[in-house]
Amino acid sequence: MRPRFEHGESVRVVRNIRNDGTFPGADTGTLLVARGSIGHVRDVGTFLQDQLIYSVHFLADDRVVGCREEELQPADEPWAPSRFEFRQKVAARMHLAIKGEVRVQSGEVGEVIKVVRGDEDFSYHVYFDGDRVLQVPETALQEATVPPLSEPAGAHESNPELGPGPEQIEP
Repeated sequence: MRPRFEHGESVRVVRNIRNDGTFPGADTGTLLVARGSIGHVRDVGTFLQDQLIYSVHFLADDRVVGCREEELQPADEPWAPSRFEFRQKVAARMHLAIKGEVRVQSGEVGEVIKVVRGDEDFSYHVYFDGDRVLQVPETALQEATVPPLSEPAGAHESNPELGPGPEQIEP
């Protein structure tokens, strides 16, 4: 394995980096570095003997974070942020089909498991319910709408504009 980036090289992180539990002093899931941030390679190591891990110093945050090679690109390369990110919920804007067979209905919600950067566009590996992972172009996806939280009991009673509350069933 030969590293793509060398000590001192400026790099850009292409996706949000969150704490996977290995960054001390921050809760798991905490955003450590926002996509698009530029840092400098301090060191290159390996994880499980088959993955290169770069220690990158992000000066703006004064934070050194371990990044995998696929999370980085040279800082001077053109960069545009993807519309969706890893683990984000998305919905199909249209029916998605393979060889004419509809696999995903319009509006069906899935989860992004990989962002695929093209030369001028993006596609995503999206997991849809039923063990279906499809590579979907960005234009065929939209943000998934989050259903409103259910209304707490008695909410109508405290707000007269909403009208009477639900009928009570007598035992």
